[in-house]
Amino acid sequence: MTIKDLLQETSSGLLSNKVRTGLTMLGIVIGIASVIAMLAVGNGATSSIQSSIESIGSNLVVISPGAPRTVGSQVRASRGSANTLTMSDVEAIKSGVTSAKYVAPTVSSQKQVVAAGTNTNTSVMGTTPSYVDIKNLVLDIGTFFTDEQVTQLARVAVIGPTTRDDLFGTGVDVVGKTIRISGNEFTVIGITQAKGGAGLGSADDIVYIPISVAQQFFTGNKYVSTINISAQTADLVTDVQNQATDILLSRHNIADVTKADFNTMNQSDMLATASSITATMTYLLAAIAGISLLVGGIGIMNMMLTTVTERTREIGLRKAVGAKKRDIRLQFLVESIVLTTIGGIIGIITGFGIAWIITLTGLLTATISFTSVILSFGVSAIIGIIFGYYPAARASNLSPIDALRYE
Repeated sequence: MTIKDLLQETSSGLLSNKVRTGLTMLGIVIGIASVIAMLAVGNGATSSIQSSIESIGSNLVVISPGAPRTVGSQVRASRGSANTLTMSDVEAIKSGVTSAKYVAPTVSSQKQVVAAGTNTNTSVMGTTPSYVDIKNLVLDIGTFFTDEQVTQLARVAVIGPTTRDDLFGTGVDVVGKTIRISGNEFTVIGITQAKGGAGLGSADDIVYIPISVAQQFFTGNKYVSTINISAQTADLVTDVQNQATDILLSRHNIADVTKADFNTMNQSDMLATASSITATMTYLLAAIAGISLLVGGIGIMNMMLTTVTERTREIGLRKAVGAKKRDIRLQFLVESIVLTTIGGIIGIITGFGIAWIITLTGLLTATISFTSVILSFGVSAIIGIIFGYYPAARASNLSPIDALRYE
């Protein structure tokens, strides 16, 4: 049998019942499209998280209060609620960590902010002017508060663009206007440029105030939520982390680092943790989508077995005029492979469409990798071979006499 004859037989077989062929192919289309879309969402989420972490600063080390994480776990006890770091620790780090470029403590909490008859629930962060350099903040309008304003407990505030839009309207110059936080009035002296991101922790939906004011009016104590340290160069990040750890252990009279009442994390740690989480989620989503492929493959086998039964007399006739077992097996195997390959191509196109729609929603930029496309196409062809081989072998093994007698 020539390749031309084989292709003609294949197209004739698949087109003889278009509805059944289309419905069978649908399982492969859904499976491949799901795999493409899920991997694209996973890649997009990974890129988004990495971009967010890289945008929070450069050469950054963050020290948080609370017990260190347990072995094999990224979760620490008492995180966020412990009070173990003070402004004295901040001053000790400033003077003792020789490789540090900037040091900025923060105190943050969620507050209701009121202005111009409107209100919004947003994050209020008390910090120092060095925070601007550590986090690469850029002022769109006005200025950030100074060290003198921190010392003098000045009630001034710098707000993010999202907070400005929620309180005063889009694009309004609000420098000089006042806002109220927990009954205390603050004068807006600056607005930061948009950095992107949404939801909890967004750098755009935030109000910055002097840390001294936040401690006096909001927390009522001397503790800080985090200590942010910027190393002079990327090579000195680990040195900064080690120096800061040694200073805090000494100040807190702790000999064993595993019993420290604080935790340090640099950007590499954050990226590694985020990448690990997103990779796990991506594999989980791809595995769920892979189940659709398995179901689609079973559908292919079912259709091919039905086709073999319906064409039993045809198989017997072809064998009677000289067709070999290899020709019969090849014919049905090619039908199965063509079916899954076409389904795979349509599935890849559909997956691109789903990723495009997800990106259009603005929730996430779904990124399709070349590897996922090749992988999906290869998997669809392999499914055709695996699930089409048994029906093809069954057809090739039919006895010509029994096949011709089949009713």
